[in-house]
Amino acid sequence: MQMKFPLKKEWVEIGLRLSLGGVFLSAVADRLGLWPKDVSVWYTWESFIEYTAVLNPWFPLIIMPIIGGIVTGLEILFGIALLFNYKTNLMSKLSGVLLLLFALAMCLTTGVKSMLDYGVLPLSFSAFAFGYLKV
Repeated sequence: MQMKFPLKKEWVEIGLRLSLGGVFLSAVADRLGLWPKDVSVWYTWESFIEYTAVLNPWFPLIIMPIIGGIVTGLEILFGIALLFNYKTNLMSKLSGVLLLLFALAMCLTTGVKSMLDYGVLPLSFSAFAFGYLKV
């Protein structure tokens, strides 16, 4: 006998879309100093770029602002697209790729624990799962 789950598929989709979009936009707000300092991870663009350099030691330091800018632009695009339900199938799958790359970079540079503590891998696969829900 299959148990009925009281939460409808549409509500799960809305929850995934809003939470994934919110995660991206919150991270962008953090690095731009839009969150209060006492709850921020980076708080400044410069701190974010320093962390970007930690996660990307194979690239020259001089291009870290470019990498940070590209990632930030993608996070803004994905966050807004997901919040407004725009091309969610594509945007969620691309979000999954970006988050998976972030998880791999964390794993290789700061260790498995940091990747697990920040929940980047479950976020990545939540984005992929949402993309497959939206087929």
